[in-house]
Amino acid sequence: MNDYLLEARDELKRLEHIIYVSLKYTRTVDVIINALNRMVSCIDLIIDAFLEKAKEDKLIEGLPKSPALRATKVTEIYPEDKELQRYLTFYAFLRNILKLPYTKREEFRRHVTFVVELDHATAEINIDNLMNCEKFMHEFSTYAWTVLVGKSEDDD
Repeated sequence: MNDYLLEARDELKRLEHIIYVSLKYTRTVDVIINALNRMVSCIDLIIDAFLEKAKEDKLIEGLPKSPALRATKVTEIYPEDKELQRYLTFYAFLRNILKLPYTKREEFRRHVTFVVELDHATAEINIDNLMNCEKFMHEFSTYAWTVLVGKSEDDD
Protein backbone atom coordinates (compact mmCIF):
# COMPACT_ATOMS: atom_id res chain seq x y z
CA MET A 1 0.00 0.00 0.00
CA ASN A 2 2.78 2.44 0.89
CA ASP A 3 4.47 1.59 -2.40
CA TYR A 4 1.41 2.80 -4.28
CA LEU A 5 1.34 6.02 -2.27
CA LEU A 6 5.04 6.61 -2.80
CA GLU A 7 4.64 6.05 -6.54
CA ALA A 8 1.66 8.44 -6.51
CA ARG A 9 3.88 11.04 -4.84
CA ASP A 10 6.42 10.56 -7.64
CA GLU A 11 3.65 11.04 -10.21
CA LEU A 12 2.73 14.30 -8.46
CA LYS A 13 6.32 15.47 -8.82
CA ARG A 14 6.20 14.68 -12.54
CA LEU A 15 2.89 16.55 -12.77
CA GLU A 16 4.43 19.59 -11.10
CA HIS A 17 7.30 19.51 -13.59
CA ILE A 18 4.89 19.35 -16.52
CA ILE A 19 2.88 22.31 -15.23
CA TYR A 20 5.62 24.56 -13.90
CA VAL A 21 8.40 23.79 -16.39
CA SER A 22 7.20 22.09 -19.57
CA LEU A 23 4.07 24.18 -19.94
CA LYS A 24 6.06 27.35 -19.34
CA TYR A 25 8.21 26.69 -22.40
CA THR A 26 5.86 24.62 -24.55
CA ARG A 27 2.37 26.09 -24.40
CA THR A 28 0.49 23.41 -26.27
CA VAL A 29 -2.63 21.38 -25.65
CA ASP A 30 -0.50 18.23 -25.87
CA VAL A 31 1.30 19.26 -22.69
CA ILE A 32 -2.05 19.89 -20.97
CA ILE A 33 -3.22 16.42 -22.05
CA ASN A 34 0.01 14.94 -20.69
CA ALA A 35 -0.65 16.67 -17.34
CA LEU A 36 -4.23 15.35 -17.25
CA ASN A 37 -2.94 11.83 -17.98
CA ARG A 38 -0.47 12.17 -15.09
CA MET A 39 -3.36 13.11 -12.80
CA VAL A 40 -5.28 10.02 -13.88
CA SER A 41 -2.19 7.88 -13.32
CA CYS A 42 -1.70 9.36 -9.86
CA ILE A 43 -5.31 8.69 -8.89
CA ASP A 44 -5.05 5.13 -10.26
CA LEU A 45 -2.17 4.52 -7.84
CA ILE A 46 -4.08 5.99 -4.90
CA ILE A 47 -7.11 3.84 -5.79
CA ASP A 48 -4.81 0.80 -5.82
CA ALA A 49 -3.61 1.77 -2.33
CA PHE A 50 -7.22 1.94 -1.09
CA LEU A 51 -7.93 -1.48 -2.64
CA GLU A 52 -4.83 -2.99 -1.04
CA LYS A 53 -5.99 -1.64 2.33
CA ALA A 54 -9.45 -3.15 1.74
CA LYS A 55 -7.82 -6.47 0.84
CA GLU A 56 -5.71 -6.38 4.02
CA ASP A 57 -8.87 -5.64 6.02
CA LYS A 58 -10.56 -8.60 4.26
CA LEU A 59 -13.26 -6.38 2.72
CA ILE A 60 -12.50 -7.79 -0.75
CA GLU A 61 -10.83 -10.95 -2.02
CA GLY A 62 -9.32 -9.86 -5.32
CA LEU A 63 -8.55 -6.71 -7.24
CA PRO A 64 -10.55 -5.76 -10.35
CA LYS A 65 -8.55 -5.59 -13.55
CA SER A 66 -9.70 -2.37 -15.23
CA PRO A 67 -9.16 1.10 -13.72
CA ALA A 68 -12.87 1.94 -14.03
CA LEU A 69 -13.86 -1.21 -12.13
CA ARG A 70 -11.25 -0.44 -9.48
CA ALA A 71 -12.69 3.03 -8.93
CA THR A 72 -16.21 1.59 -8.78
CA LYS A 73 -15.07 -0.99 -6.23
CA VAL A 74 -13.54 1.71 -4.00
CA THR A 75 -16.81 3.65 -4.26
CA GLU A 76 -18.70 0.53 -3.12
CA ILE A 77 -16.30 -0.24 -0.27
CA TYR A 78 -16.28 3.29 1.17
CA PRO A 79 -19.76 4.72 0.39
CA GLU A 80 -19.88 6.81 3.58
CA ASP A 81 -16.59 8.62 2.85
CA LYS A 82 -17.84 11.80 1.14
CA GLU A 83 -14.34 13.23 0.72
CA LEU A 84 -13.17 10.13 -1.14
CA GLN A 85 -16.33 10.19 -3.27
CA ARG A 86 -15.51 13.78 -4.28
CA TYR A 87 -12.03 12.76 -5.46
CA LEU A 88 -13.43 9.77 -7.35
CA THR A 89 -15.93 12.04 -9.11
CA PHE A 90 -13.03 14.22 -10.23
CA TYR A 91 -11.26 11.07 -11.46
CA ALA A 92 -14.32 10.06 -13.51
CA PHE A 93 -14.47 13.57 -14.98
CA LEU A 94 -10.80 13.43 -16.02
CA ARG A 95 -11.17 10.00 -17.62
CA ASN A 96 -14.27 11.20 -19.45
CA ILE A 97 -12.76 14.37 -20.93
CA LEU A 98 -9.64 12.53 -22.06
CA LYS A 99 -11.76 10.13 -24.14
CA LEU A 100 -13.81 12.81 -25.90
CA PRO A 101 -12.82 14.72 -29.04
CA TYR A 102 -11.32 18.09 -28.22
CA THR A 103 -10.39 21.41 -29.78
CA LYS A 104 -7.49 23.73 -29.11
CA ARG A 105 -7.55 27.44 -28.46
CA GLU A 106 -4.69 29.96 -28.36
CA GLU A 107 -1.99 27.35 -28.69
CA PHE A 108 1.58 28.65 -28.06
CA ARG A 109 0.16 31.51 -25.95
CA ARG A 110 -0.36 32.10 -22.23
CA HIS A 111 -4.06 31.24 -22.46
CA VAL A 112 -3.67 27.93 -24.29
CA THR A 113 -6.90 25.99 -23.70
CA PHE A 114 -8.01 22.39 -24.08
CA VAL A 115 -11.75 22.49 -24.92
CA VAL A 116 -14.12 19.51 -24.69
CA GLU A 117 -17.86 19.53 -25.41
CA LEU A 118 -19.76 17.55 -22.77
CA ASP A 119 -23.47 16.64 -22.87
CA HIS A 120 -24.75 19.82 -21.24
CA ALA A 121 -21.62 21.95 -20.86
CA THR A 122 -18.20 22.78 -22.19
CA ALA A 123 -15.06 21.91 -20.23
CA GLU A 124 -12.13 24.28 -20.75
CA ILE A 125 -8.80 23.40 -19.23
CA ASN A 126 -6.18 26.15 -19.27
CA ILE A 127 -2.98 26.75 -17.30
CA ASP A 128 -4.81 28.32 -14.34
CA ASN A 129 -7.34 25.46 -14.14
CA LEU A 130 -4.48 22.98 -14.37
CA MET A 131 -2.71 24.60 -11.43
CA ASN A 132 -5.91 24.36 -9.37
CA CYS A 133 -6.26 20.70 -10.35
CA GLU A 134 -2.67 20.10 -9.26
CA LYS A 135 -3.45 21.58 -5.82
CA PHE A 136 -6.54 19.35 -5.65
CA MET A 137 -4.32 16.35 -6.44
CA HIS A 138 -2.00 17.28 -3.56
CA GLU A 139 -5.03 17.46 -1.24
CA PHE A 140 -6.08 13.98 -2.39
CA SER A 141 -2.59 12.61 -1.83
CA THR A 142 -2.46 14.07 1.68
CA TYR A 143 -5.94 12.73 2.41
CA ALA A 144 -4.97 9.25 1.22
CA TRP A 145 -1.83 9.22 3.37
CA THR A 146 -3.84 10.31 6.40
CA VAL A 147 -6.58 7.71 5.89
CA LEU A 148 -4.41 4.77 4.83
CA VAL A 149 -1.19 5.31 6.79
CA GLY A 150 -2.55 7.29 9.70
CA LYS A 151 -0.21 10.24 9.32
CA SER A 152 0.54 12.80 6.67
CA GLU A 153 3.17 12.04 4.06
CA ASP A 154 5.36 14.86 5.44
CA ASP A 155 5.84 12.85 8.65
CA ASP A 156 7.91 10.21 6.80
